[in-house]
This record gives sequence, C-alpha cells and structure tokens, in this order.
Amino acid sequence: MSSEMAAEGDKLWGGRFSGSTDPVMEILNASITYDQRLAEVDIQGSMAYAKALEKAGILSKAELEKILSGLEKISEEWSKGVFVVTQTDEDIHTANERRLKGIRSAGLLPGVCHILLCLTVAGLLQVVTDLKLFMKNSLSLISTRLLQLIKTLVERAAIEIDVILPGYTHLQKAQPIRWSQFLLSHAVALTRDSERLGEVKRRINVLPLGSGALAGNPLEIDRELLRSELDFASISLNSMDAVSERDFVVEFLSVATLLMIHLSKMAEDLIIYSTSEFGFLTLSDAYSTGSSLMPQKKNPDSLELIRSKAGRVFGRLAAILMVLKGLPSTYNKDLQEDKEAVFDVVDTLNAVLQVATGVISTLQINKENMEKALSPEMLSTDLALYLVRKGMPFRQAHAASGKAVHLAESKGTTINNLSLDDLKSISPLFGSDVSQVFSVVNSVEQYTAMGGTAKSSVTAQIEQLRELLKRHKEQA
Repeated sequence: MSSEMAAEGDKLWGGRFSGSTDPVMEILNASITYDQRLAEVDIQGSMAYAKALEKAGILSKAELEKILSGLEKISEEWSKGVFVVTQTDEDIHTANERRLKGIRSAGLLPGVCHILLCLTVAGLLQVVTDLKLFMKNSLSLISTRLLQLIKTLVERAAIEIDVILPGYTHLQKAQPIRWSQFLLSHAVALTRDSERLGEVKRRINVLPLGSGALAGNPLEIDRELLRSELDFASISLNSMDAVSERDFVVEFLSVATLLMIHLSKMAEDLIIYSTSEFGFLTLSDAYSTGSSLMPQKKNPDSLELIRSKAGRVFGRLAAILMVLKGLPSTYNKDLQEDKEAVFDVVDTLNAVLQVATGVISTLQINKENMEKALSPEMLSTDLALYLVRKGMPFRQAHAASGKAVHLAESKGTTINNLSLDDLKSISPLFGSDVSQVFSVVNSVEQYTAMGGTAKSSVTAQIEQLRELLKRHKEQA
C-alpha cells in the first residue's frame, strides 16, 4: 500500500475508499486552518465524553485516566504553541485525535482511542459542541465590552448634561436638544443589543453532544453527565435536529448585525459632528489619522472603520443564511461554513466595541460651536406650542408659526426679532410673554415627559440606564 493510501485509510471514513483524495479537495474540505481556535474547548468536550464512556462501561477507570492524561498533554502543547498541525487534519477534533494516538507515553491501546473519539461521529457533534462552548465564552466577553461602551455613554451624558446643541431630522436643524439626550439615544439602542445577546446565549446553552450521526447514541451515554461536565443548561431534544441546527449561529450573526448597524449610525453622527462645517467635537489623536497629501487633515478613520465593519458583519449573516436555505435534514458539509463566520464576527465585535468605547471616552466637545448652531428658527415649534397653550388647535398654531417664519424672512430678520405687533398681526393670542419662547434652555426644559430632553427627564434616563447596566452585568 502506498503512503498516500495508508494516510487515506487512517481517515475516520477511509475504509470505504481506495486511492487518495485530490489535494485541492483536501484543502477545500479542511477547516483546521481556522478552527484551531477550538482546541481547548474540543479537549474539554473529549474529556467529558471519555467520562461518559467510562460510566457506560466502555472504558475502564485505568483507560479513562490514561486518556485524560493524554488530553491534558495535548492541551499543554496547544497552550505552549508547539502542537503541530498536519496536512491530513481535517478539523480540530481529528487533529486532537491524531495527536492522542501518537502519544506513546500515554500507553493507550489503539482501540481505546477509536472508542473515545470516533464514536462522536467523526467529530461532527463534537465540533458543533466546541463551537457552542467557544461562543458561550466569547459572548460573555462581548457582552462585557458592550456594557462598558454603554456605561461610557451614560456617564459622559451625566457629566455634560447642561450642554445644548441642535437636534436634526433629515439632517436639517430641527429642535434644540441636550448633548446628553443624543448620547443616551445611542446607549438605549445598545441596551436592546445587550438584551438580545443574553437571549442568544440562552439558546446556545443547549448540549448537542451525544446525538450520534443522526439517529441518536446507541451506547447508553449519559447525556446529563455530559451536560453537567460541560456546563450546559439543557440537552437537545431531537438527534436529527441537533446534528444540523445552526439557529444559534444565525441568531448571533443577526444580533451582531443589528449591533453593528447601531454602532455605524453612532459613528456616522460623530463623523458629521466632527467635520469643520459642524465643528461640534474633535476626536482624540489616538483614534484619528492624517492625510498623506494634505497636512491639515485629521481623518476620523476609527469611526469610518466601525461604519465599514457593519457591512462585513452583515455579509457574514447573509452568507450563512444562504448556506442554510434548502439544506436537507441532518448533516451536510455545507455547515462547515458556520465556524469561520462566527470567528470573524466575534473578532470584529471585540475590536469595534473597544475602539468605540475609546472614541466616546476621549472625544472633546466644542460647546461654543454647538451654541452658535442654535438658530432662532429652531424655536418655531415652540412658538406653535405657545399658541396651543393659549387654546389654539395645533394645526392652526403650526400654520401661524409658519407665517411668523415667512414674515421674518420677508423682513430679512429672525423670528425672535419680530415685534409684538408683527406677531399680533398673525394671531391676537400672542402676548408680551411670547419672549420667553425664544430661549433654548426654556425650549429643552418643556420636554419633561418620560423620555424627553428636559434635565429632569434626562436625569431619570441616566438613573434607569444605570440600573439596567447593573442587571445586565450580573447576567453577563
């Protein structure tokens, strides 16, 4: 037998085949290049499975001890960076199995290795279990970093609560708002993402290991023991579903996409506010770059990269949805696409959340420019509300305020400079107290209802978000 055929025969599925696999097919088939990140959790899963085999009477206690010792040695090799991946390793599970067979000092019989690792159905359920273990750990870290970003927004809002700037709709000046109201608007959106991450973690926390290839496990494996050893909350209910279920991947990528959309929106706002045309804020040098041609430039690259990564994450979601669409029941090799998508998105979120937190905590605001941008016309709604409080229906009050804006434009002035006679020509309800309308502080302070931009309301939002952060931190 040639060395190639010998290598082929060593594969878990090699007995059925003769000849060697096309080298390009080997590359396409393998996932070891990226799922090495599952090395430690794969070893944890194998240890748990070995204990279940011993409980089922398939392994003796002595054999179990040797296997656990061998797996510990492999874990040490991975942690030291000396584990050598070979061309024949398809995935992390087969790589660890191959190495276990090669550890002479463990004193294992070949059949013991076969029983331990091959009965996990060529690693299919082992690797998806690995992925869930990896995601449980990763989502805890992502949740922690997301909460740190939310806290940074909330605490900055508390410090700068008296700063007022224009609020925009359609990117046109609309009404005065507190800078803290703007910061909290993004914080609130991110709390929903935090809640969704918690929901995803609950559905990830279901153990698939012990489901066999599709029909279940014939060896009386104690799946409750596996669940307890690997710290899962529950056990998959149906073996056919457990083999192919990747809802947890789709949910994570979906939540990640929405999170990135929220971060992209915040980044876009800050990019606009940092332009010289607005001049509301300046980014720290640590999160900016210069121009290779124009020395005066200070580019918001950190925010632009956050904005761009939203597209990257959405692309991963779209890709996995297309992979899953139309697959027949149980396992298909298409499902191998799940891990690379998860790894990429986990890495992206970890980086983006840290950068976003850094940007928010270090940027400087320019209160003078914010105040200069508060034009009197932004108080047109307040003028209409003045008439509403005098008893005029809002539709008529809106029209009257519009006439005041038009009159001011025709006179080449602003609405706050119209005389009382000018305003009375529009409506007799205008009185001398109308002057109080033309104050941005009075404007924001009238929005005292829950969620509004009055100081009392913003303070209440800050306190509620602080309480929410405490609860989410405990859950994370």
